[in-house]
Amino acid sequence: MEVDYLFKIGDNIIYPMHGAGIIEGIEEKEIQGQTQKYYVIRIPMNNMQVLMPMNNILNSRIRSVSDKLSLEVVLDIFHHGESDRSLSWKERYKINSDKVRSGKLIEGAEVVRDLTRIQNEKTLNSSEKQMLDNAKRILVGELGLIRGITEVQATDLLKNSNHG
Repeated sequence: MEVDYLFKIGDNIIYPMHGAGIIEGIEEKEIQGQTQKYYVIRIPMNNMQVLMPMNNILNSRIRSVSDKLSLEVVLDIFHHGESDRSLSWKERYKINSDKVRSGKLIEGAEVVRDLTRIQNEKTLNSSEKQMLDNAKRILVGELGLIRGITEVQATDLLKNSNHG
């Protein structure tokens, strides 16, 4: 019994922790004596190719790229939402790690927003700086796919609070 594929070749996806990607193919491979089907995913920003077993796709939190309406909501929260400044950096790091791992556009945008605001006031420690860079790369990648714009234009969209 063949299941319907969750994604098809050519779909733009978001792979949590890696960013925007494209389903380039579906291949059957034998690994350690077990034959199964894999999605072939290209992650342009890291110049990386990932094989994801099709039966693991639901657990991977890989999702389709958000739509334009969701993007507008996220940009509004990104530019105008409140940041919780009462947390210690360890508490903040744990919360932000969970948000980035969730793979959700809104949660990634909150991480970028909050860490950028802190960075504007003081130097982030190396762990948070790395998290900010990674979360921003993922967010910029998705913005670019949704709007059909370049990485530079997507980065400018985040800097410019007058995005309407």
